[in-house]
Amino acid sequence: MLDLSRLRALHAVSVHGSVAGAAAALGYTPSAVSQQIAKLERETRTTLLERRGRGVALTDEARHLAHTAQELLAIVERAETTLEERRGLPSGLLRVAAFASAARGLLPGVLAELAGRHPALDVRLTEVDPHLSVDLVARGVTDLAVAHDWDIAPLPAPEGVEQAVIGDDRCELVVPEGHPFTTRRVIRRADLGGQRWVCQPPGRVCHDWLMRTLRTAGFEPDIAHVAEENHTVVALVAAGLGVAVVPRLGTGRLPAGAVAVPLEPAPVRRLYALWRTGAARRPAITEAVRTLREHWPRVAQEAPLPGDAASVPRPAGAAPQ
Repeated sequence: MLDLSRLRALHAVSVHGSVAGAAAALGYTPSAVSQQIAKLERETRTTLLERRGRGVALTDEARHLAHTAQELLAIVERAETTLEERRGLPSGLLRVAAFASAARGLLPGVLAELAGRHPALDVRLTEVDPHLSVDLVARGVTDLAVAHDWDIAPLPAPEGVEQAVIGDDRCELVVPEGHPFTTRRVIRRADLGGQRWVCQPPGRVCHDWLMRTLRTAGFEPDIAHVAEENHTVVALVAAGLGVAVVPRLGTGRLPAGAVAVPLEPAPVRRLYALWRTGAARRPAITEAVRTLREHWPRVAQEAPLPGDAASVPRPAGAAPQ
């Protein structure tokens, strides 16, 4: 009889490509995952992992077994969903994946409320790249994902994955204090030429949006500094090293030396919750999505007002229905 927890460990390694990645997703230590795989190898009398440099690779037998494991885990999920639905209360383990700024700016309040209202529900959060989260949901590695898209990068919707809009996250132009833009009522995209830019690395949607927007307006972007985190981007702007387009969510209050100015038309990214169709009736999913959408207007209202470097809350409309 194959042990389901060991199959889950193998499936996680196949999805994440490493023992360390599987351990992070499952909430285990890498040694615990390795032990599970070693026990599964003894039970099946089959070599499942092969050393490749500093990492590992799945054997052909392991890939076949991982595919079977995915099917078994889906059956278990349907059974758990049915039981939870019959109880009528959110319970059990709910694995949530979210991109960095949502994990920082939205999820803490949502998770705290879920924990307070539903003590039988065990929610576990993992921060992931938004481009990976849809696939993680589809593969059954995570139960619920918070992801986003832009007009230049629509969110894929594979078969078997459902989604609901959480809200729209408006992005703003952030400039150093004393920059000529701070005296303008509004900045148009045609005004953005000749600036030194701070932005995220190539391949990130913010970077791609900036490159496409400036080139469409007839400007070749001058990327002076590249940083992964929005907080680092804003710190570089506050030091007078360039200007940047940053989303409100997760950026927090701007530090001294940085000023947000209105950019029209403003880029907007839309936030979504995603889950598997087979789990759509699960009370934990419906309650988590409801709480995410309920919290969104509060989070949007807490960001700093455009043109204010520090303290005034900005108004925001309700999340779209």
